[in-house]
Amino acid sequence: MKKNNYLIPFILVTFCFALWGFANDITNPMVKAFSKIFRMNVTEGSLVQVAFYGGYFAMAFPAAIFIRKFSYKAGVLMGLGLYATGALLFFPSKSIGLYGCFLIAYFIMTCGLSFLETSCNPYILSMGEPKTATRRLNLAQCFNPCGSIIGMFVAMDFIQARLNPMSSADRALLSDAEFEAMKNADLDVLISPYLAIGLVIIVMFLVILFTKMPKNGDQSHDLHLMATLRRLFALKRYREGVVAQFFYVGAQIMCWTFIIQYGTRLFMAEGMEEQAAEVLSQRFNIFAMLLFICSRFIATWLMRWVKPARLLAAFAVLAMILTLGVILFQNRMGLYCLVGVSGCMSLMFPTIYGIALDDLGDDAKFGAAGLIMAILGGSVLPPLQAKIIDLGTVFDGFPATNFSFVLPFVCFLVVYIYGKRTTVVS
Repeated sequence: MKKNNYLIPFILVTFCFALWGFANDITNPMVKAFSKIFRMNVTEGSLVQVAFYGGYFAMAFPAAIFIRKFSYKAGVLMGLGLYATGALLFFPSKSIGLYGCFLIAYFIMTCGLSFLETSCNPYILSMGEPKTATRRLNLAQCFNPCGSIIGMFVAMDFIQARLNPMSSADRALLSDAEFEAMKNADLDVLISPYLAIGLVIIVMFLVILFTKMPKNGDQSHDLHLMATLRRLFALKRYREGVVAQFFYVGAQIMCWTFIIQYGTRLFMAEGMEEQAAEVLSQRFNIFAMLLFICSRFIATWLMRWVKPARLLAAFAVLAMILTLGVILFQNRMGLYCLVGVSGCMSLMFPTIYGIALDDLGDDAKFGAAGLIMAILGGSVLPPLQAKIIDLGTVFDGFPATNFSFVLPFVCFLVVYIYGKRTTVVS
């Protein structure tokens, strides 16, 4: 396929970035929602993130093997098929009424997202000149938060605002019959957006199925997994990139998930009811995502003149400074700092990704899998933060919610070190 025929495939693949952004960010507020619906603590609610990002980890290398054997297009189609299946499984999960069934649906859905990310990121890198690959990926990734903002809006206006407003404390006092009735009504609200996105994904599957797509890097189907992995992990830039991506994704998910807990604690201390505080906190999460979107376009523009690794290190330093504000301030200034952190995170995922995969050729298919497996950070680190939040207070009365953001601070430090080291060697 000629370069001038990349436009339609580029648009379709870029639209997939928005689709998995929607899934990611309609899900983050569900930690709080499921905690209320099933009368669980924050740690138990955070199992949503364990299932969600566990699917990324489990399916990354199988996805890479599948893509290597077939094609990027086949990988995208498999991803969309699993995504739709997981989303539509929310209906039988609601009928069964068990939290574990929803976790299984999330896991299947994110097995599909793992296929999508393992396929789409290197596919975009292959659609043009290598010297502009990182900038091209940043451009495509700009549309990921567009899906995220829609997911956040749907979570806020179509789920959080429509759940029964009874507080967690009052729900704990309900009889078993009253609890079941309220749980079923709330689950009816919760599953509707997932069923709708499942149908949208089916339409997208059919569009891509019948569209001619380029076969960049799809000519060789030989599988030499161990030899490829040895080549990849012999490269310090790649090896350290996987580590940096693990910590970055952990920081992103912690900041976007627990902004709900952070804001809810703050607004309830100001005298607000719990549901109103949750909805307002999600509104701040949307502000954070809007800043994230704007900052990503700005960062992509700056990469015309500033090396990606240097920009990555600078943004990581600013993120650490703002995270200190999140920890130390116990008023709205801390929440404003938390919103500001999103502006710093904007370029991190695609820039780490692009630097780590730079000049890997066909090895990029397995290299992409390693970087997608690093999304496991979004499964491992949020439960650790949730355990800290469940403590209530630390150090004789300091809010545990504030202190828990020490974990994202450490993550941004790791990202800074990677940006600094790759700046030196590039």
